[in-house]
Amino acid sequence: MALDINISHWAEAAHFPVLSTLTLVPLLTMLAICYADSLKRSLRIAFVGAGLNLLLSIYLLCVFNVNQEGIQLAENRDIFGLHYRVGLDGVNILFIPLTAILTLLALIYTLITRHIEDKGFIAALLGYQAVLIGAFSALNVMQFWLWCFVELAPVIYLTLHAGTGQHRQQLVARLVQYWGSGLVMTFIGFLVLGYGFSDTESSFDWLTLIKNNGHLHHHTLIFILLFYGFAIRMPLFPFHGWLPILAEQGTVASAAIFMVGLKLGIYAVIRFILPLVPLVAEQWADFVVVLGFISIFYGALLALMQINIRRLLAFAVLSHTGMLVIGLFSFNEHGLEGTILLSLTYGLATAGMLFSVGLIYERTRTAFIPRLGDLFDSNMTIGLLFLISALSTMVMPGTPGFDAAHLLIEGTIQQHGWLVAIAILIGNVFAAAFLLWVFQRVFIAHGKRAIQPYSSLHHSIFRERMIAITIIVLLIGTGFDTTPLLNFIDKKAASISKAYPKLEP
Repeated sequence: MALDINISHWAEAAHFPVLSTLTLVPLLTMLAICYADSLKRSLRIAFVGAGLNLLLSIYLLCVFNVNQEGIQLAENRDIFGLHYRVGLDGVNILFIPLTAILTLLALIYTLITRHIEDKGFIAALLGYQAVLIGAFSALNVMQFWLWCFVELAPVIYLTLHAGTGQHRQQLVARLVQYWGSGLVMTFIGFLVLGYGFSDTESSFDWLTLIKNNGHLHHHTLIFILLFYGFAIRMPLFPFHGWLPILAEQGTVASAAIFMVGLKLGIYAVIRFILPLVPLVAEQWADFVVVLGFISIFYGALLALMQINIRRLLAFAVLSHTGMLVIGLFSFNEHGLEGTILLSLTYGLATAGMLFSVGLIYERTRTAFIPRLGDLFDSNMTIGLLFLISALSTMVMPGTPGFDAAHLLIEGTIQQHGWLVAIAILIGNVFAAAFLLWVFQRVFIAHGKRAIQPYSSLHHSIFRERMIAITIIVLLIGTGFDTTPLLNFIDKKAASISKAYPKLEP
């Protein structure tokens, strides 16, 4: 079904093109860091740039009209023959502040772990932030693809120069293999999409495509190509083989921001598949839901079998992704809202667990669960951060995941029935089992090896508490009242959901 989407440009609400500014600030900061003549100056530049982007993202929330449908703060320019278009709606508005917050926390984390001495590492973090903001705000399909392609650069650099594993080059090869195939498939899918809606003209502008989606050719081919590429990014079973290795071998600081980057796959399905080829998505819905179920239980069972806490969290992400995909393919407002809110919750909560795991590694120099234990009394801040973050992914009451999962389950019941919803809840019980199990093994059970003495010279308790308090306050503060978040992503803001097919359960 074609849609006429209301568009309001940035000049109607803001004093400057805020989306382009949010992308340019970290890029300029990255360049300034590279050319800084001292480590101290590059450090100041990094925090100024990250802090400024956080303030800009708060300003973004203030000027966004939650009562207005369609695309807001739109920008449209032709640059060197390229059609540049960005904009916001209820689908992507909250991912940008989340990216800004986690980037600033990642910088604080690097102060604790002393990666801050590497100017290239800090510059790559800021570059990664620019890539994510650019991708989330892009309304040109090729512009979105280019940002996803460029994303490989900071991920590979951060992995090679700051990873903790011994086989980082093999990891990069695996990452290029998976992501490369996904990028190729997505590129071909976008080409077919852009050239397939008319015999006489072509366009890669999302607004043009969505207005003419009833005239698209090769719907099934477009769906298969795009879904294959996006499934790798989520990741969804069986396209997840790169994630456990990256979690084990990579760096925690970049992995925290990467938790938002993983949601690009979910976001891309909402933006570029469901509204553009909704009838084909309906035809393939049962197949996708089956993959979602396999991801939920396969990820949970594999997580229970892990002895490396980082790999365990990677399989937890796989399990959570299955739940999100089923919510998306429920084709209703509740499923969409629940999926978006739950994606945000998972991104923040998983980042919190990764930060806590990284700080544990700094103390013990190990990520193996059997070698850990009895850490809660001596590391209460880290323990509370892990526990609250884990409870949020378990969708416990008092966390934003509770309301999000309630909406997702309601949408699932409307479309797929009670049995599917009950199966999802059983999968969530498995998730609770392995996360509580790892918390008990790492923080409560008696340790099997002596922990290295804690040195305040190398670790800042104040900085650790800044990270922990920020994430815990965000999770609990939004958990008790998710209405402000839902106001951003409800049906009045998420106009794309109107293109969902009208299905019978």
